Amino acid sequence: MRLRALLETDALGLRLLGGQDELDRTVRGVMTTDLRDPSRYLSGGELVLTGLAWRRTPEDSEPFVRLLAGAGVAGLAAGEAELGAIPDDLVGACARHRLPLFAVHETVAFASITEYVVRRVSGERAGDLAAVVDRHRRLMTSGPAGGGPEVVLDLLGTDLDMRAWVLSPTGRRIAGAGEPLSTGAGAALAAEHLAATRGGRRAPHRVALGGTTYSLFPVRVPGHAASPGGRAGELRERALSDWLLAVEADAGEWGAPRLDLLQGVTQLIAVERDRRDVARTVRRRLAQEILELLQSGAPPAEIAARLRVAAPVLLPGRGTAPHWQIVVARVDWDGEGESGAVAQSLLEEILVDPVAAGLESGDRIAVAHTGGEAIALVPVPAPDPTEDEDGEGTEATGPGGLQADVLLAAVREPLTAGLADDGRLTLGVSAPVQSAEGLRGALEEARHARRVAAARPGRVCAAGHHELASHVLLLPFVPDDVRRAFTARLLDPLRDYDRRHRAELVPTLEAFLDCDGSWTRCAARLHLHVNTLRYRVGRIEQLTGRDLSRLEDKLDFFLALRMS
Repeated sequence: MRLRALLETDALGLRLLGGQDELDRTVRGVMTTDLRDPSRYLSGGELVLTGLAWRRTPEDSEPFVRLLAGAGVAGLAAGEAELGAIPDDLVGACARHRLPLFAVHETVAFASITEYVVRRVSGERAGDLAAVVDRHRRLMTSGPAGGGPEVVLDLLGTDLDMRAWVLSPTGRRIAGAGEPLSTGAGAALAAEHLAATRGGRRAPHRVALGGTTYSLFPVRVPGHAASPGGRAGELRERALSDWLLAVEADAGEWGAPRLDLLQGVTQLIAVERDRRDVARTVRRRLAQEILELLQSGAPPAEIAARLRVAAPVLLPGRGTAPHWQIVVARVDWDGEGESGAVAQSLLEEILVDPVAAGLESGDRIAVAHTGGEAIALVPVPAPDPTEDEDGEGTEATGPGGLQADVLLAAVREPLTAGLADDGRLTLGVSAPVQSAEGLRGALEEARHARRVAAARPGRVCAAGHHELASHVLLLPFVPDDVRRAFTARLLDPLRDYDRRHRAELVPTLEAFLDCDGSWTRCAARLHLHVNTLRYRVGRIEQLTGRDLSRLEDKLDFFLALRMS
C-alpha cells in the first residue's frame, strides 16, 4: 500500500504534518516503538508509530529521525496523547530528512492503525503472489517447470511470511522452503490429516503441534479415478494417496482471498504430482512384465534378459549387477475386499527412504499390482567390501537388504490413521536373491511372509523372510506341479468327503496337528467328545492310507496344509 492511502481513510484520524511529496512511498509493514534507537528492529518500508515517550528534550528529535531515515522507513506517525501536540522540533527534523510525518489523534488507538496496515499489506501481497502463482501455473502446464513447487513455497515464505511444506501421505518431506520440519512432525501432521479426511472433516484441517498451529490442505490430482466402492471408497483412496500442503499458520484467521490463493498453490503442486506419476509408469511397466514372467513359469534366461533391461532404469550408473528383493503388500477393507491400486501407491511410498526429500527420491522403485496384491521389485546393490567391512549395512537395508520392521517404523502412525477402523495393510519381504533363478522363490517367500504378518493383530503389520520357519523357507522353491500333486494326493480325498457329507475333516486335521497330536487338547479346542475326535481321525487315516501316530505322516500332512 501507499502512504497516501492512510490519509484517504477517515477512520484513522491522521493529519499530514510534512512530506507531501513523499506520499507515494510503499508501506510494507508497521511497527510501534518508544525506543530511542529502534533501528535494529527495522528492515525498511515500515510505518513507525510512536507515543513520543523517547523524547525528553527538543534535541532528542534529530537523532531519532536520522536513525529512522537511515533504516529506510516509509513514514512516522506520532500520537498526540502524550504531549497534546506534535513538537516543532520533530516536525523540523522530519522535514530535513524528507520523512513524511503524521499526527495521530488521541482518540485513535495505535492498534487500529496497525490492523488497517497489516490487512491492506497482506491483501496486496496475496494479490501479487496470486499473479505469480498464475504465471507459474501456466508455465508448468505448458512445459517443464523451473524449480517446481519449491519456487512457489519460497514465494509463500518471502512474500507472505508463511513457512510451508509438501508432504506425502506418510509425512515424508517432498518439497519445502526454509528449515525442515522437526523430527517426527511430518508423520504427526500426516496422521492428523488422514484422520481428519477419513472423519469427513472439511479442509483445510487446523492442527496444533508442539505449540505451533498448522493448516493442512490436500493436494488432489484431477482425473484420478474413483474406486469401485463409490463415494466412501473414493474418500479412502484419496486419503491414502493424496499429498498435502502443510502451512505454518492458522487458516481460521484468513479471509477468502488468501484461502483461494492457497488452493491455487495446491493445484500448482498437483501438476508436479501428476508428472511424477506419469514418469513412474515406466518403472511400473517393467515390474509388471517381470511379474507376469514369474507367474507364467517363464525360463530363467528370459527373466534375466528382462532384468538386464530394468537394471539401468532402476539402478543407473552402477556397473555391478545388484541383488534383488521382492516386497508384497496388500490392503484389505472390512467387508469390501482388497484394493491393489491403493496397495501399489502405498508400497511405492513405503519403499522410499523416509529421510529422502524431493520428487525423485523414489526413482529406483518398481511396483506392479495384480489382483489384490502390490508387488515391488527392489534392487539392492551388491555389498562393496571396501565400504562396509563390518557387514552391518545401513539402518534402512541392514546386512540382509530391506528389513520389514524398519520399512514400517516411520510410516506406521500416519497409515494407521488413514486406514482408520475398516482398513488393514500387511506386508512381506523376501531375502535378497542374486539371479533370475531365485526371483520366483523370492516372490513366494514374500507372499508367505505377508501371510505371517496378516496373522498378527494391528492395522499395519509386516514380516520378513527371517521370521519364516525353516520348512516354510523351503516351500517357495518347490515347483508348482510337485506342490499340486503332493497336496492333491493327501488333501483331495478329505475335501471331497467334507463336500459330500458336510463333515469337517480338514479343519479337524489342522487342529489335531496344531495341538501336537494331543487328543484332550484338540477335543477341547473343537468342543468335541474325545470319542468323536477319534472317529474323525480314523476316517482321515482310512481315506488317505496314512497313520497320524507316525511322525513322517504328521509331517507330510503339515506340509500339505502349508502348501495348499
